[in-house]
Amino acid sequence: MAFDGVTIAGVVSELKKRLIGGRLSRIAQPEEDELLLTIKQPDAQYRLLLSANASLPLIYLTETNKPSPLSAPNFCMLLRKHLQNGRIVEITQPGLERIVRITVEHLDEMGDLRRRILVAEIMGKHSNLIFCDENDVIIDSIKHISAAVSSLREVLPGKPYFVAETQHKQNALETDENAFYATLTAKPAPVYKALYGSFTGISPILAQELCHRAKIDSDLPTADLDEGAWKRLTQVFLEMADDIRSERFSPCIAYSGARPVEFSALPLTMYCSGADSIKTFSSLSVLLEHYYAEKDALTRIRQKSAALRHIVQTALERNVRKYDLQLQQIRDTQKRETFRIYGELLNTYGYGCPPGADSLEAVNYYSGETVTIPLDPALTPSENAKLYFEKYGKMKRTFETLTELTKEVKAEIDHLETVSASLDIAVKEEDLAQIRDELADSGYIRRKSGAKKQKITSRPFHYLSGDGFHIYVGKNNYQNDQLTFQFASGNDWWFHAKHMPGSHVIVKMGNARELPDRTFEEAARLAAYYSKGRDQEKVEIDYVQKKHVKKPGGAKPGFVVYYTNFSMAIDSNIQGIQKLED
Repeated sequence: MAFDGVTIAGVVSELKKRLIGGRLSRIAQPEEDELLLTIKQPDAQYRLLLSANASLPLIYLTETNKPSPLSAPNFCMLLRKHLQNGRIVEITQPGLERIVRITVEHLDEMGDLRRRILVAEIMGKHSNLIFCDENDVIIDSIKHISAAVSSLREVLPGKPYFVAETQHKQNALETDENAFYATLTAKPAPVYKALYGSFTGISPILAQELCHRAKIDSDLPTADLDEGAWKRLTQVFLEMADDIRSERFSPCIAYSGARPVEFSALPLTMYCSGADSIKTFSSLSVLLEHYYAEKDALTRIRQKSAALRHIVQTALERNVRKYDLQLQQIRDTQKRETFRIYGELLNTYGYGCPPGADSLEAVNYYSGETVTIPLDPALTPSENAKLYFEKYGKMKRTFETLTELTKEVKAEIDHLETVSASLDIAVKEEDLAQIRDELADSGYIRRKSGAKKQKITSRPFHYLSGDGFHIYVGKNNYQNDQLTFQFASGNDWWFHAKHMPGSHVIVKMGNARELPDRTFEEAARLAAYYSKGRDQEKVEIDYVQKKHVKKPGGAKPGFVVYYTNFSMAIDSNIQGIQKLED
């Protein structure tokens, strides 16, 4: 997914139409790397989200408000001091760089009219929000970058602001036919790589789209293009540049089946065949909010769950090593029955063994085969038999002990894998709190002295099937147990991915006697989606009425057994299943 310079151009076009002339009525900093600006126009109010998050930098208009910290950060207080009630007079993008400059006009302490500039750099891990005066001198930034961090540019108060030239690309909006040909022919590379490597704002996906429109193999070297190919490629490139200059944008998301694969500010015609499809949006802000809202939440929750993931992964690796070692030790005891048979055969045939012999051939009366039994020449046959029985006894005891231990370690591994799966589907901090409690109860983390369990506010996922049946999905092992053994009734249906970590899925029957086939399939898709097999083409799902599901005594949270069930193999596409917010 490319938040490229063309996408920024589309966002800037939208912001100019809606925000120019508006007044900044509220400035908030809900996250340490994020601003939420409220702009009032005579006939409307807008919220502008600017995020410099290294994993997910964004800029778009949103209707969603976010809670702010009780004490505003210093950068937020500085912006309030200089920009509160200021009027937005200009929004620009330098070339097709991933940069947005918002110029605000305001009155300073002396009542003089001043201009200040808020710069949003949407550049991956280098993203930043920088506050400058009218002379492009940095007043402050949400991230300070010293010379020790970057040798190209310092982003510190008092330093001049400028855009670092690191790639020396051409501006696509200022390129004519001759310059386009000269630039690309100087790049001995596949066409699409030459395109995005030569022109600012062009992402790899947009470069491949241009090749598709020109009916050119995107992997073909530029040196192999004939005259006709050059003409077609030049034409589609110049048409794209003209669309950007004229602000003719068509925001869309491309799907492969039901899975979103790319988004763009311009049409993606290469995703218009077979299982691929295109969904268009009224504006880039709507598209970006739709696409990134869940991704942003998941990115942040993964950051906040990093410590728990490390604990689970470390414990999992330790238990897997222990389990592998125990299995090897069990394999080493496989000769125990052979030693027992040797002892029995020596007691049976040892009388015929001459003194000092180092072996004895005897017929194994269990199999009828002749075996050669190694002997210690210094010992009598009966003493050799005793030695073999001692080896047998030791190996038998080792086998029995290890068999029990491996069951315990395997149960621990299975439990940790389910916790890992729970971390994968956590969407809120409340979900992490319940997982943290489970890890503390299991002894993997230490609960602070005197600390009480937090009040549980996390709830299972709640869906409504196409036939009107309520479906519930556990987010972690505690919720799985609660759903299956406290919430579900005997005739409700229970679903779970076969032989892999995943959520318990419950379909409430209510007063219905039978469950429609469509609801069976939707519940199975949810069980597949909320399992470790989510990315597989098909997942085998077991389903059975809840009354047939049992929990063994002393079993780990979330562990159940059942001895009669139905199964189906199904994909994990849950698009179209209505999600309810409880």
